[in-house]
Amino acid sequence: MLTLTDIAALHDQLTSRWHQEAIETWQPPSGQHAGQHAAWTTLVARQHLANFELWHTEDEARTPGATDADLARIKRRIDETNQRRNDLSEQIDEMLLDALASLGLPNQEAPLHSESPGLMIDRLSILALKIFHTREEMQRSGAPAGHAERNRARLDILTGQRDELAACLDRLWAETLAGSRRFKLYRQLKMYNDPALNPAVYRNPG
Repeated sequence: MLTLTDIAALHDQLTSRWHQEAIETWQPPSGQHAGQHAAWTTLVARQHLANFELWHTEDEARTPGATDADLARIKRRIDETNQRRNDLSEQIDEMLLDALASLGLPNQEAPLHSESPGLMIDRLSILALKIFHTREEMQRSGAPAGHAERNRARLDILTGQRDELAACLDRLWAETLAGSRRFKLYRQLKMYNDPALNPAVYRNPG
């Protein structure tokens, strides 16, 4: 289920595809194989889509001349999208833990890893977006002198970071399957989107 080459390739493929489509057509793939593999591919794609939307909404928030009303609308969309992003990261971990449970894993006596695969896949998703946009900047016509070289250096750093993170995730998964490492689901428990927990909301019900 956890094929790192496939995850990175899926992130890159979807990032390129979604940049060529209108927002109304943004849909994660349904998967070409039946059963668990399709569900896994779709879940990883949906999580990446949330990061993709969040990236471009954050860009919109920095548009020169944006009004206060524009910024308020965009901020609400960022909060909603970020909540979906975190929910989907948790769902990734839940799916992996369900698959492991059928094998009698994770080994509860093994050392606990501090970061879950869902959170690491979220970071890989963001790195895919950074890599795509850095490559765009390298090729941007009319950019000032030195712009391409600066972004080429950034690209080297980003690709190295993605390779290292993917290797860490690969090692975590292999050790979990071997019973020598475990991870658990960490609930994000965001408070700002819950009207019962955000004092700025429940103190001002109107």
